[in-house]
Amino acid sequence: MLRVEGLSKHFGGFTAVDNVDFSVEKGEILGLIGPNGSGKSTIFNMLSGTLKPNAGSIRLAGKEIAGAPPHRICVLGVGRTFQIPRPIRRLSILENAALAGYYGQAGAVTREDAWRSGSEALKLVGLPTNAGVSVNTLGAAGLKKLELAKALATKPSLLLADESLGGLDHAEMDQAAEMLKNIREELGVTIIWVEHIMGVLMRVVDRVMVLDHGEKIAEGRPQEVATDPKVIEVYLGTDAEEIAATASRT
Repeated sequence: MLRVEGLSKHFGGFTAVDNVDFSVEKGEILGLIGPNGSGKSTIFNMLSGTLKPNAGSIRLAGKEIAGAPPHRICVLGVGRTFQIPRPIRRLSILENAALAGYYGQAGAVTREDAWRSGSEALKLVGLPTNAGVSVNTLGAAGLKKLELAKALATKPSLLLADESLGGLDHAEMDQAAEMLKNIREELGVTIIWVEHIMGVLMRVVDRVMVLDHGEKIAEGRPQEVATDPKVIEVYLGTDAEEIAATASRT
């Protein structure tokens, strides 16, 4: 589904991502983890077109997309959520999702098709689909769901989920994690998931890639990564034993 080779990004003299290689198989959920400032968001920004890489290749289903603008990458099948939801508050919940559906198909769908895509996405994440419900009725968990619904309404083959659990309580975290698994199973969507809540992420993902200071330092199945001495040193720390126990149950 996705093959990334030699991906690098510099900001002046600072190297945010340094010669990173990885691939994602169709239908896989890949967890992308690492300390703050390790390069996770920069990689997402390059995959989605917000940033242009200084070097490297990004191939989506064999097609080179590195450096393409965000709207083009979205139309090719990459949907993205953001850490901080920013819905258009003067629009209803359904209108927000329908607008995303229209955008994701480059306007090459009818109004009815866009509304249908939005409604289907809202139903999948458990949000109301009736036309007049205001975004202002949603709490933190609801806004995260709307963010996910907007990404799904674009009809992605690859979903970039950016910290979908931030600000949620334990029950809401479990619900969001199950939702990502259901999206993969019901829609066949491939997912790359950036997250800091390791106990939940390790139960869901098929593989994990770990970044530190812009470099890939580990990659493998959750149990392998959770017991890697380098990963424990730079990221997991005293939580490593508990996280490894969680990973062993995946």
